[in-house]
Order: sequence, then structure tokens, then C-alpha cells
Amino acid sequence: MTPEAARAIEADCAKLVARYANLNDAARWAELANLYAEDGRMSRPTAPDDWITGRATILAAFLARPARTTRHICSNVVIDVIDADHAIGESAMLLFTGDGAPKVGSFHDRFIRTDAGWRFAERRGSLTF
Repeated sequence: MTPEAARAIEADCAKLVARYANLNDAARWAELANLYAEDGRMSRPTAPDDWITGRATILAAFLARPARTTRHICSNVVIDVIDADHAIGESAMLLFTGDGAPKVGSFHDRFIRTDAGWRFAERRGSLTF
């Protein structure tokens, strides 16, 4: 793989991280769920060992949430390319909800290239404090 190809994968996956935060804050759940591979899975930072598996189930989980205003700030995004179809990443997350102190945590991601482009194969959140 050329350095340019690796950088393109890194950029595509980093964009997925940012798009996820923006769609989450806009409550655009169908678009957010579409960022996952069909069989992708996620765990929320507040429940890092409680996996939600499958795009349809992920969408249902977001639709079931009570409405709230949020702002996710993601930074320190580092993407490591495994091969032309797989990458992993880590990012720091700061969540503001207007209810109490902000939450600080991180996401550990596995990315996969699909026919529709790069998607989350797995997104595991965790809280630091």
C-alpha cells in the first residue's frame, strides 16, 4: 500500500468519527446507523460492555432514547491502517448534555471498507470520568 493510499484511509475513517458526533448531536439516527456495517456493533460510553449488534438494532436503540440536547467533541483521533479494507482507531470524547458536569471518555473503533465505503465494524465507548 502506498503512503498516499494509507493517508486516504486515515482521512476517510477520521471523517467517519466526526460525522458520527455531528449526526448524534443532530438526532439524525437513520444516517448515524448507516455509518455502521450491516453487522456492525456498538457500545455506549456509559455501558462499554453492553453490545448492540446490527445496523437495524443500533437504529432502534437510538430511536428509543429520550430526546436530549448534546454536543460531542471528539479529538486526538488516531487511525491505524491494517490493510486496504481494515483500520482501527481511537479518539477522545467530551460530552456536554446541560445536565451536570461534562463526561470525558474515548472511543475505540474498528473500521471496514464496504461497497458503500468505510463503515464502523465496531465502536466501543468508555468513560474516564
